[in-house]
Amino acid sequence: MKLSHLSETLIGSEIVKLGGEIREKISQGEKIYNFTVGDFDPSIFPIPQALEDEIVTAYRKHFTNYPLGEGNTDLREAIAAFLKQRENLEYSIAEILVASGGRPLIYSLFRAICDAGDKVIYAVPSWNNNHYTHFVGAQHVVVEATAENNFMPTVEHIRPHLKGATLLALCSPQNPTGTTFTKEDLEAICDMVIEENASRSEQEKKLYVMYDQMYWQLTFGEIRHYDPVNLRPAMRPYTVYIDAISKVFAATGVRVGWAFGPKIIMDKMKAILSHVGAWAPMAEQKAVAKYLYMHDDIDAYLHQFKGAVEARLRGIYDGLQQLKKEGFSVDAITPQAAIYLTIKIDLAGKKTEAGAVLKDQADVTAYLLNEAKLAIVPFYAFGADRSSPWYRLSVGTCKVEEIPAMIDQLRVALKKLV
Repeated sequence: MKLSHLSETLIGSEIVKLGGEIREKISQGEKIYNFTVGDFDPSIFPIPQALEDEIVTAYRKHFTNYPLGEGNTDLREAIAAFLKQRENLEYSIAEILVASGGRPLIYSLFRAICDAGDKVIYAVPSWNNNHYTHFVGAQHVVVEATAENNFMPTVEHIRPHLKGATLLALCSPQNPTGTTFTKEDLEAICDMVIEENASRSEQEKKLYVMYDQMYWQLTFGEIRHYDPVNLRPAMRPYTVYIDAISKVFAATGVRVGWAFGPKIIMDKMKAILSHVGAWAPMAEQKAVAKYLYMHDDIDAYLHQFKGAVEARLRGIYDGLQQLKKEGFSVDAITPQAAIYLTIKIDLAGKKTEAGAVLKDQADVTAYLLNEAKLAIVPFYAFGADRSSPWYRLSVGTCKVEEIPAMIDQLRVALKKLV
């Protein structure tokens, strides 16, 4: 059956494929340490109690009708106040657009800015930029970030591709790496974008930046989050931010996200979404509108939540460093932010006890799942080269007490290889 070119050329998800294998093993009674999902187990990481109470109250008050297409006024007012207090960013409610999480906002941004054939620059590994670029028929301009720079793109990566580009997709803290831009690196990128736009005529499209900061409040230790407009106010006409409650409040299923940026772009994104219908639910909007003013509750929640996430990331990091000291081909980048740990398991070319050669990283991933019972997502699932030995490990469903057993299981599997 002949279908659309788009549907017939969509790239299958490696994560979905891996998830199917994991579910099959679990259904057969196997104990799998599943670190693949960028989500939370609510029994481990519940949403804030005050937010939950407000959602229940909103439903009991029968807030079950359509919300405003751009997001309810009270919610956008709360977001504007939240941005001012927490990020020192001043945006009017006309410059804020609400939707059911970050995905429809990213989709509508690509649609609002990009035409077929336009150049979209994005680094890999990164989450879903390849799919959104494909949706709009744009030209993929892929730069591969490296471990030497914590897998964050730099001016040196981006500059050769800048001429004629329409969109630069950036994310910090980064999914899948859990790493962040340094102040100096982001300033340099902003200066480059400003210089490039100054060189373009009024008849040319400007170069816009999508700044996905979904995890910005989940930074650890001395790590600080930086954003384009605070660093360079001249970036304001060219920058669209993507944010949500999804990750910072462990509320992935509550589906309230927002974008903010130039009003002309927000208006076009709103028009696109008006035909898609990707509104955040009315009751959840009412609840979030109240919760964003509860700063003491938010601070208390984040203190506990970030501590619990960081304890898991550092526990696994320390375990991997011990394995590295024991001579195994593993490594990890020190946790910086988000719910992800970037780990390296470099086993391609080794032989199993049965004499089978792990020919490539796909074989390594399968071996880890079958022998170590460890499910993690290879960076090639996020667009990196298929030979990359790096992985994303997500701790949103991790139980602290299981970490030592997981490290021991991995040690046993590594010992079997020659």
